[in-house]
Amino acid sequence: MGQGSIEERVREIAERVCIDHGLELVHAEAAGPEGKPILRVFIDKPGGVTHEDCSEVSTHIGTILDVEDFIHSPYTLEVSSPGLERGLYKRADYERFTGQQARLRTRVALNGQRNFRGLLVGIEGDQVVFEDKTSGRVLLPLDAIAKANLEIDVEEEFRRAREREMAAGAAEGSDGHKRGK
Repeated sequence: MGQGSIEERVREIAERVCIDHGLELVHAEAAGPEGKPILRVFIDKPGGVTHEDCSEVSTHIGTILDVEDFIHSPYTLEVSSPGLERGLYKRADYERFTGQQARLRTRVALNGQRNFRGLLVGIEGDQVVFEDKTSGRVLLPLDAIAKANLEIDVEEEFRRAREREMAAGAAEGSDGHKRGK
């Protein structure tokens, strides 16, 4: 069985298991050398996934893989969160993360450019509307995107955290008690 077929079957299994656990399957892939695949499953839920979520999904997927026994070589199963700079794989991902910073790479150069960094503006038809830091607003066909990830500006996140702390501190009096009614 080829990597593509294995990947499709693992994705189907992972999708069922995620639905049963109230989770979102972000992505599933088969990587690694022929004869020793690495099966990666990325899951999420509002508020983020826990170690327990990953462990339960891994156990259930592993059990199904053992029962169905369609991978005829040793494999490694990895189940994890997609992380802060999660990948964007489906149209719904681009819609959900409109307004976020992202990095995209296209399969072929569009106007001499394959790598884009900037703001995900939205979706129009089958194209991603993207405000690139270098070339301005571009339309990127969904099927031309080879890889896309959210991009977290760590300095901006620290600035926002400091602002939240300062706002919370201002809401407290000098004696540490909350002001107000």
